[in-house]
Amino acid sequence: MADPRAVHIVDVLRRKEGDIFDAGIVDGPRGRATVVSIGPNGVAFRFEAAADPPQADPIHLLVALPRPQTARKILNEATSLGVASIRFFPSEKGEPGYASSALWKTLEWRRHLVDGAAQAFDTRLPGILHHARLADAVAGVPAGCARIALDNYEAAGPLAPAGARRPLALAFGPERGWSAAERDLLRAGGFELAHLGSRVLRTETAVVAALALAKAAP
Repeated sequence: MADPRAVHIVDVLRRKEGDIFDAGIVDGPRGRATVVSIGPNGVAFRFEAAADPPQADPIHLLVALPRPQTARKILNEATSLGVASIRFFPSEKGEPGYASSALWKTLEWRRHLVDGAAQAFDTRLPGILHHARLADAVAGVPAGCARIALDNYEAAGPLAPAGARRPLALAFGPERGWSAAERDLLRAGGFELAHLGSRVLRTETAVVAALALAKAAP
């Protein structure tokens, strides 16, 4: 069987004909599936929808385009944690070549979303948008969002659950940090600068930590 989903059902879940497993339709309902047959070309099953998944948290990420291996982790983990959208943009201190990765030139990026959603037993995928510049990403933030940009250098204070309101936009800069012009643009766009402590974190770690704090907010 070439389909990794079929391999997972047979080899990992160890389902046989007549067995039941949890399943869902991408951006559609969750439910239960009953294995009808297993053959060399795949698994046939009968799906019974139960209910639509809950709406994603109204949290929107703005992420300076990172190296592909970092982007893969962010796509997976942010989807598992349940964000509404991720907006990628090139940054002044980032590497322009990241945009030409096979991750973005093929549908590989979508596979990481599906894997993250499946991990969370969810079917909703976040919206993925690519902007030509930070200003466009800022302009695309939905109205009414609280706006926080993570910054180790000029933040006035830490990101804390009490300060992480929703709906929320969280901005993450490149590995080398925001430029002065980008900080000015963020502030002009209504973003507050906050930090996650004195330690320098990888971008994917900062995304998970910030989302954990945001989702802990009452």
